[in-house]
Amino acid sequence: MRRFTAEYLETTRAGMWDDSRAALANLALDSRERVLDVGAGTGELTQVLRAETPGEVLAVDADRELLEHVDPPRTLGDATRLPFRSGAFDLVVCQALLVNLPNPVGALEEFARVSSDRVAVIEPDNSAVTVESSVEGEAALAKRARSLYFDGVETDVKMGEASDLFAAAELDVLGVERYDHQRITKPPYSEQALESIRRKASGAGIETNRETILAGETTADEFDDLRAQWRAIGREAIEQLQDESYQRTETIPFYVTVGTV
Repeated sequence: MRRFTAEYLETTRAGMWDDSRAALANLALDSRERVLDVGAGTGELTQVLRAETPGEVLAVDADRELLEHVDPPRTLGDATRLPFRSGAFDLVVCQALLVNLPNPVGALEEFARVSSDRVAVIEPDNSAVTVESSVEGEAALAKRARSLYFDGVETDVKMGEASDLFAAAELDVLGVERYDHQRITKPPYSEQALESIRRKASGAGIETNRETILAGETTADEFDDLRAQWRAIGREAIEQLQDESYQRTETIPFYVTVGTV
């Protein structure tokens, strides 16, 4: 399973569900008594679940350092070997977890075991991510970088809608809803946005993905060329920051698949 830093999770999930929670309707959160958030990470979804349900929401993750960012109740646990009795929860949910697991069906079967009612997964279709930018060429370069990254990843990062996986885990699909998460950079710029642009201009941003990209068919020389183009885009973005003309919108489609045991 791929591992992520707290900074990465907090950055990529910041503001998710702030604009609308309609796609979570099939979770029936207002009637839940015991909810399990699997692969909770730094707890962004956990906070949403706790705000929407009168019941208890327990966060579980295999990474102790990430869990330290989540308010109790929380516990260490592996998504494929959950440390709970069968039927202990009336809803088991995860966000952007199955796309990082080599055996997502096995995880879903474990979700079904500890749920007495519903299972929900919120997974992105990373192949459908779009970028709009005031820097010419940034959208095309970002698309190319994503494609090269996907070539080096062994899990299904393009998952999105998960009905077939539910069927394989013998879960009955109740419904599928789409939620588009937008990450918008515009004036006034947050410190988080400024740091992201600085990392782009220095090449540090793309460098963190070097190992994964090189695990695909990309050569070291091709990666160095990509990094040089990435830095050039970052430098142009910094120039646009001076007159506050830089704007960027990244849209990531998430699919909320809900089923019953």
